[in-house]
Amino acid sequence: MKKNNLTLIVMLVAGLLTGTILSQLLADVPGLSLLAESAEIRWEPSADLQIVRYDLKFAVTLNLASVLGLAAAFWIYRKM
Repeated sequence: MKKNNLTLIVMLVAGLLTGTILSQLLADVPGLSLLAESAEIRWEPSADLQIVRYDLKFAVTLNLASVLGLAAAFWIYRKM
């Protein structure tokens, strides 16, 4: 399979989604609930320039399982 940027992005998004789904499934398991604890990162730039006004909101929620899924996806990409 040919390595390119689109393949990398698709694999990383798939790894994040897989990790997030696994963290939701394992949230009720007493020993693995640490994987489901999440932190949210927000960035909300805005400006009013009299001609143009914008207000953007970006939020990323990460947990340990999604970071592990991201690392696994990158590792798999490197092995391809």
